[in-house]
Amino acid sequence: MGFLDHLEELRWHLVRSVVAIAVFSVAAFLAKDFIWKEIILGPVYGDFWTYRQLCYLADLVNTPVLCMGDIPIEIQNRTITGQFTMHIKSSFVVGLILGFPYMFWEIWRFVKPGLRKNERSASRGVVAVVSLLFLMGVLFGYYIVTPLSLNFLGNYQLVDIIENNIDISSIMSTISTLVLACGFMFQLPMVTYILSKAGIVTPELMKRYRRHAIVVILIVSAVITPPDVMSQILIAMPLTLLYEISIIISKRVNKKRDQELYES
Repeated sequence: MGFLDHLEELRWHLVRSVVAIAVFSVAAFLAKDFIWKEIILGPVYGDFWTYRQLCYLADLVNTPVLCMGDIPIEIQNRTITGQFTMHIKSSFVVGLILGFPYMFWEIWRFVKPGLRKNERSASRGVVAVVSLLFLMGVLFGYYIVTPLSLNFLGNYQLVDIIENNIDISSIMSTISTLVLACGFMFQLPMVTYILSKAGIVTPELMKRYRRHAIVVILIVSAVITPPDVMSQILIAMPLTLLYEISIIISKRVNKKRDQELYES
């Protein structure tokens, strides 16, 4: 295929990806009540799954402070087009999350024919792994990072006379940022696997720069989270664990590659 033929092929893969995201977005738009009451505003209510589990844990360990109640905030809309705009934005975010596996599959279909036979064999199951990691990151961001961050920030007060009247755009921006950031950052093991297969990353290199990586993780966590230490730690901890897992993955990949080179 020529260069223009490749562009035409890529265009159709992207078009199908956009269509898939659009379909999920329209479905989310039509399911407005469920998406907003049960999903987006779910972490604001005291009966959210995470808070109920924390209350159950509080009873087990006899530590009442772990049981969190409703967040004392009033959610409001400040602009005439605010609610409609948030409806569209939230539908797109939901569509992007649900359509991500298909979008990646389309991109992979475009890339796969250009790989060698051994590269195709080594990358078998990549779509499933990437989709699983993304889903795990989204669930972690939604059920762990988001509720604890909202509860901390919503209950934080300088003085009692200041009320927390939060604009709906702030709630939506915080939740979508945390959820999507966790989803994409959970791809670290897959990125490490690809770079290790390419010979760019080695376990020795990752161990040597472990302290630097932790500093970078803390900086990235501080940038993508609300301005509080708790949210930063909640994201930095799993990323640090994923970094350690990535070292193990890189070690196995390099060991296998060295063995193949020795046998050949």
